[in-house]
Amino acid sequence: MVAGTDGATQATGVIDAATERGVPLRLLGGLAVQVLTPDFPPRVRDDQDLDFVSVNTAKKPLMELFGGLGYQGDARFNTLHGEHQMYFRTPDGSRAVDVIMNQLTMCHTLEFKGRLDRMPYTLDVADLLLTKLQVVEQNEKDAQDIIYLLSAFEAVPGDEPGTIGLDRIAAVIGSDWGWWRTVTKNLDRVAELSDGPLRGLVPASALYDPAAQARALRAWADTCPKTMRWKVRARVGERVRWYELPEEVGH
Repeated sequence: MVAGTDGATQATGVIDAATERGVPLRLLGGLAVQVLTPDFPPRVRDDQDLDFVSVNTAKKPLMELFGGLGYQGDARFNTLHGEHQMYFRTPDGSRAVDVIMNQLTMCHTLEFKGRLDRMPYTLDVADLLLTKLQVVEQNEKDAQDIIYLLSAFEAVPGDEPGTIGLDRIAAVIGSDWGWWRTVTKNLDRVAELSDGPLRGLVPASALYDPAAQARALRAWADTCPKTMRWKVRARVGERVRWYELPEEVGH
C-alpha cells in the first residue's frame, strides 16, 4: 500500500504509481480540490475516501495496479459494474476507493475521457468545477469546494490547463439547457453565500474574489453560444425536470 496516512498523500502516491505504469488515473472530489489548493485550510477528513477517474479500457491495468499496492477489489461489484465504476478497499478496511470510468453521471453527465492528461494529479480545473456546479441539492462542502476553486483559479477564455477555461464550460452548458440551468442556479447561490453567510469560508490567501468570479461566470453563461438543441429545450424551461437525483450504488 502507498505510504502516507492522509488522503491527499495516499492519493497522489497511487497516481504516481499509476503514471509510472502508464495507467490513466486522476483524482476527483474534495481531495482533488485540496491537492489543487494546498495553501487553503483543508476541509476533508483524515479518513476521506479516495475518488478517482479513469477510462474503461484501463480496467485490467487498474486491477493490477491497486492489487499490487495492497488494495482489495470488490470482485462482484467490479465484475458487474467495472465498465463504469470500480471499487477497492485498503487491507485494513480504513479507506475506500472509487474509480469512475469515462464519465461522471450524477444530476447531469460530464464526459472526461480524453481529458485525463491535462493536470498531473487531478481532473482538469474546469471539469472539477463542473462536477461541483452540477449538484442540484448542494451541501456546504460542495459550496466550499466551489468557493475554493473560484478563489484559486481564474475564469478565462480558452481551455488552458490550470484555468477555469470558458471554452470547456461553454461546450458543456451551451449544448444542454439542463446543465446550463443547474450551473447558473448554483453560481447565483455561491455568489450570494460567499458574499454573505459563507464569507468565512473564503480563504484569507484567496487569489481571486469568488463572489465576483461567480457573478462574472453567471453573466457569461447567458451570452455564451448555444446550440439548437439547447434553444429547443429552453422553450420548455422548468416545466419539465431537467436533472436526475443520483442514487448510491451499493458495494
